[in-house]
Amino acid sequence: MGFFSKIKEGLQKTRDAMMNRMRKILHSFTKIDEELFEQLEETMIMSDMGVDTSVEICERLRTLVKERGVKDPEKIMDLLEEIISDMLGEETELNLSTKPSVIMVIGVNGAGKTTTIGKLCHQFKQDGKKVLVAAADTFRAAAIEQLEVWTERAGVDIVKHEEGSDPASVVFDAITAAIARDVDVLIIDTAGRLHNKKNLMNELAKINRILEQKAEGCAIETLLVLDATTGQNAVNQARLFNETAKITGIVLTKLDGTAKGGIIVSIKNELGIPVKLVGVGEKIEDLQRFRNEDFVQALFDHSDDVNLNEPEETVPEEEIPEVEVSEPEPEIPEEIPEEVPEPEPEIPEETSDSDSTSDSEEDSSEETPEEDKKKPFSWLFMEIGGSKKKESSPEDAENSENSENAEPAEPEPKKKSWFSFGKKGD
Repeated sequence: MGFFSKIKEGLQKTRDAMMNRMRKILHSFTKIDEELFEQLEETMIMSDMGVDTSVEICERLRTLVKERGVKDPEKIMDLLEEIISDMLGEETELNLSTKPSVIMVIGVNGAGKTTTIGKLCHQFKQDGKKVLVAAADTFRAAAIEQLEVWTERAGVDIVKHEEGSDPASVVFDAITAAIARDVDVLIIDTAGRLHNKKNLMNELAKINRILEQKAEGCAIETLLVLDATTGQNAVNQARLFNETAKITGIVLTKLDGTAKGGIIVSIKNELGIPVKLVGVGEKIEDLQRFRNEDFVQALFDHSDDVNLNEPEETVPEEEIPEVEVSEPEPEIPEEIPEEVPEPEPEIPEETSDSDSTSDSEEDSSEETPEEDKKKPFSWLFMEIGGSKKKESSPEDAENSENSENAEPAEPEPKKKSWFSFGKKGD
C-alpha cells in the first residue's frame, strides 16, 4: 500500500470534519457573498487550521474570486486546493548527504519519539544504511531499555550510559563512535520535555552546542515529534521548541486517529517548518515521507470522485438482467383468480335447492368412507346451511347407532318424514 492510500485513510476523519462541512456550506449557497466566507473561515478554525492561517486562506480566496470572476460557489473548492498547495510549498526530504548524518529527535513525552526512532532504524536498515543510536534520554525510567528493544528488532547498534548520567556526554561518545565505525546515520534520542521546563530546555541547548562542535560539517536534522491529536497545542510546542533548537522538520504522529490534520498547513504557514514524516498507523511501514501533493489530493479527495463515477456506469448494467429474471412474479396473481373461484360456485349450487341437496346426499353417502357415515344428521345440516340444533341427546345417539347397523334401504322412510312436501303426495 503506497503513501497516497495510507495518507488517504489517515485523513478520513479530517475530511469528514472539515472538507465535507465546507462542501455542505458551498451547496447551501447560490451566490458568493461575505456570509459564505465567514462560514468557511469558521469551519477551518474549528478544524484546527489555526486562526491566522484560516484568516489568510479566506483573504487569498477573496482575492482569487475577484481576479478570476468566479460566481459559482462550488468552484471555490478548486481555489482552496490551489491556496493550500501553495502554502505547503515544495517538498523537503531528510538531509542525509554526509557520512555520518545526524538526526536528533526531540519532543514531549508521549508524542511517540521512541517509536519513531525504532521505525526509522528499520527503514534505514532496509535501505542498506549503517545506523547507530544514542540513548541520550537518561531521565525517564526504562527509556534506555525500551530503546534497546527497538534497536534489537531493527538490528542496529546503540550507545548508552547508565540511567541518570549526563545526556550531553552520551551524545559526545555517540558522535565519536559514529565517525570511528563509519556509520551512515546517527540517531539521537533525547528526553521528553515540556517547553516550560527551563532546566530540560537548557540541557537541549547544550546538546546542540556539542553537535555543532563535534559534528561540524555533518548534515544535522532536528526533528520535532508532534502528536496530531493535540491540535493547535502542537503548533505552540513547535514555536517554543524552535526557540531553543533549530528545528528542521516535523514528524507528525497519530494522524490516522484525529480530525485535526489541518495543523500541517498551520505549522508550515505560521512557523515555516516543513512536515517531513507522518505516522498513519502502528506498523513499521506506516511512518512515511510526507508528500505535499499527495496530502492535498487526499485531503480534497479527488480520487474518490473518479472512483465513484465508474461504478455508477457499470453497476446498473449488471443489475438490469437480475431485474428481468424476476418477471415471472406478476404471473402469480393471474393464476390465483383462476384457481380460487373454482370451489366458490360449488357451495351455492349445493345450498340453493332442496332437491339438489338430497341428490348430493345420496351420492356422497356412496363415495364417502364408513367413518364419514357415523354422523349423517350433523353433516346433513351443515351442508344444507340450516341452523344447528341443540347438542345430541342420548336418544339421538341410540338412533344414530341403529341407523349405522341398519340396512341401506331403511333410511328412506326417514327422509320422507323430513322432506314430506316432496314425497308424501306419492
